[in-house]
Amino acid sequence: MHEMKVRPGKEPLLGKTLSDLKELVTGMGLPAFTGGQIAYWLYKTEIQSISEMTNISKSVRARLEECYTIGTQASVMMQESIDRTKKYLFPTIGGKFIESAFIPDTRRNTLCVSTQVGCKMGCLFCMTGKQGFQANLLAGEILNQLRSLPERASITNIVFMGMGEPFDNLEAVMKAQEIFTAEYGFALSVRKVTVSTIGIVPAMKTFLEKSKCNLAVSLHTPFDEERRRLMPVQHVYPIREVIDTINQFDLGKYRRVSMEYIVFSELNDTPRHVKELARLLNKTRCRINLIRFHPVPGVPLSVTNEERLLSFQKALNDKGIVTTVRASRGLDIDAACGLLSTKALVKQENADF
Repeated sequence: MHEMKVRPGKEPLLGKTLSDLKELVTGMGLPAFTGGQIAYWLYKTEIQSISEMTNISKSVRARLEECYTIGTQASVMMQESIDRTKKYLFPTIGGKFIESAFIPDTRRNTLCVSTQVGCKMGCLFCMTGKQGFQANLLAGEILNQLRSLPERASITNIVFMGMGEPFDNLEAVMKAQEIFTAEYGFALSVRKVTVSTIGIVPAMKTFLEKSKCNLAVSLHTPFDEERRRLMPVQHVYPIREVIDTINQFDLGKYRRVSMEYIVFSELNDTPRHVKELARLLNKTRCRINLIRFHPVPGVPLSVTNEERLLSFQKALNDKGIVTTVRASRGLDIDAACGLLSTKALVKQENADF
């Protein structure tokens, strides 16, 4: 079993904000600026131990090492596609597994990070949901997916679109997005970080109020009954409530809202869907990202053909909704989100048995 290297009784520093670190060191009777020094070593360098923080005195480092550890963990598996997409498998503190996807492109290099082990939302089309919910990731475990990535220095964009529902783990996600974008942290532009949700309204409100990062909403159909069959969350937070909530906020000139829309053949790609999407989104400044369905074992949904997909895109654009088709990546590896970690969990369980 591969577990994150955190010694019993020792707390990871990775995942702590600058204010957390200042509070930590002042509580030890140290000056607040020591927190800034620790933040530098955590987020600007690749050190693996507190002993390497050479501008902090040896005695202070020794005190820190009594209670704390860096909290990094290398991946235990990597799959690489012919299109250069890579999927990394990271162990968690609880001995489970999560996935991250490195997606290189001509103008950007994107890292797709996970926020939970498994997921409780039960979306019909999602492999992660088949695992059920197992654990929330700590902020440090979310950040570790970048911190311990071999391609770390080349990453330009972060998307919270991996395993789990980010807004079901709001506190850790808010800490992680702060550290990804803060000057003391990884210093990525807020315009380059996107958090995806199926539409948990209270948490989405908090995010829109307190973060400047982009928002992506899993839409998939504008019709209530269809969405309930695809996404049980529709029973609690109907898509109309999600859209109305977004419309309450002044998103500014640069903040982007996108509607993620997996296209299933003859289920959600018809002229009536085009008409209803135009009605639903007529007051929302957003774009629609059409996504080709990656088949999931045991899921009775079909991939739409290319001609039908492009026709659907054109019809939406003709209605004045900016609509793009996301390029499919990693089709020759375990592309469906949650598939690689599910295989790893099954293998581990069989080995333990």
